[in-house]
Amino acid sequence: MRTLLVVLFEAVQSLDVTGPVEVFAGAEACRPGTYRVVTASLDGAPVRTSSGLTLVPDHALADAPAPHTLIVPGGQGTRSPDPRLVDWLRRHGPRADRLVSICTGAILLARAGLLDGRRVTTHWAYCDTLARDYPEIAVDPDPVYVRDGRVATSAGVTAGIDLALALIEEDLGRDTALTVARHLVVFLRRPGNQAQFSAQLAAQTAQRAPLREVQQWITEHPADDLSVESLATRCRLSPRHFARAFRAETGLSPGRYVDRVRLEHARRLLEDTGAGVQEISRASGYGTPEAMRRAFLKALGAAPAEYRRRFRPALTTD
Repeated sequence: MRTLLVVLFEAVQSLDVTGPVEVFAGAEACRPGTYRVVTASLDGAPVRTSSGLTLVPDHALADAPAPHTLIVPGGQGTRSPDPRLVDWLRRHGPRADRLVSICTGAILLARAGLLDGRRVTTHWAYCDTLARDYPEIAVDPDPVYVRDGRVATSAGVTAGIDLALALIEEDLGRDTALTVARHLVVFLRRPGNQAQFSAQLAAQTAQRAPLREVQQWITEHPADDLSVESLATRCRLSPRHFARAFRAETGLSPGRYVDRVRLEHARRLLEDTGAGVQEISRASGYGTPEAMRRAFLKALGAAPAEYRRRFRPALTTD
């Protein structure tokens, strides 16, 4: 059994805590005896999250069990942390087999000197600050999460779920991680780049490595030639054999999978950037705005411009 200790503090981001906890609890439900999740605050007192929720820890940090995995969430409380918390991390962080930060939890680990010489990531809005304040750390602003030896860091908020699923896959295998992901109705593994979507949870189940690599290639290169013939060549299979194997292992035809990847890529660009429809249509593999418009109307019932007006969220940070 692996003990996972989640550190709590005032103004922590609630989802940074509950997201990974739900993931690991789900894995424990699937495979009893694999994880023990405990929480602890400095004095064992309840903490109030940045959203106003109150979390009641299991222990004071001084009384918490030695963890296999130490998880440090982010939130507003990382901006001016209690020096006692930083000191505790400095002393106890090196003892954990695995050191994990969620979102701006990386700032706490940096303050404690635990990220020196490491490649890390954090919430996109704080990457420049982390890199400026801690030049001895290699900050990568693009990935959803980064693993560097025993240290794993994730991007903002929900990326903690992606990282937790990746750790479960590492510990217990793909099937358990997939079962937990399906139960929580989330993607099993998002691509590293935050600007990209995973096509469908059901389409993440290819067993053979060449097919999984093609799935990843499609996600990372939506504007390339993604015809059955081109993808089959990458797998070194005949087009007929490739199409049959792809459908058998993913539940989708190659064309349908490509359609979903391109649609999700275009949606993300519409939501997160100010790029024009023509530019987005090319970047997403549609070629022309009219082709993208037809795809949006068919799948979403809204043209790209209308989708952007209705669904582009305001930018937020922890």
